[in-house]
Amino acid sequence: MSRVGRVERTTKETSVVVEIDLDGHGKVDVSTGVGFYDHMLDQLGRHGLFDLTVKTEGDLHIDSHHTIEDTALALGAAFKQALGDKVGIYRFGNCTVPLDESLAQVTVDLSGRPYLVHREPENMAPMIGSYDTTMTRHIFESFVAQAQIALHIHVPYGRNAHHIVECQFKALARALRYASERDPRAVGILPSTKGAL
Repeated sequence: MSRVGRVERTTKETSVVVEIDLDGHGKVDVSTGVGFYDHMLDQLGRHGLFDLTVKTEGDLHIDSHHTIEDTALALGAAFKQALGDKVGIYRFGNCTVPLDESLAQVTVDLSGRPYLVHREPENMAPMIGSYDTTMTRHIFESFVAQAQIALHIHVPYGRNAHHIVECQFKALARALRYASERDPRAVGILPSTKGAL
């Protein structure tokens, strides 16, 4: 059974199309107009082994906020759609990823309940190209709200802003991959004592 989600989101500020295949091979085609954000979404698809297409046109003449936010919202909604009924998945996933001097620890629960805990080093460089580093947390807030998952991200140390952000996306990709994969020992079983996720 195909596990593909597709979401189109259009406002006065942005036009977004996201398609994700959870059982893909890491094929990525991303264009948001924000170079570093494209790079991060590429990491998400490749390390999660998700086939991911993202096409966003936004009001970049103002700044990148709406473009980044609306893309994350659409991505979360597409991920939730692709998960379907969640029968037979592992549900939980975690991964720790180093990137030179930086380290990210990510744990997810595909619980149906949105919750984010996010900690990264303070006093990071404010910009990476045209990417505002204060948007990283907001990306995850937006994704979690629509995907309806619990997400814990902790970067206990790091110095370079590029590395600090990138290791978070790589660890998230792997954690989502592990959580959303089908468990061969739980075929037809919903991983919840409540009977719903």
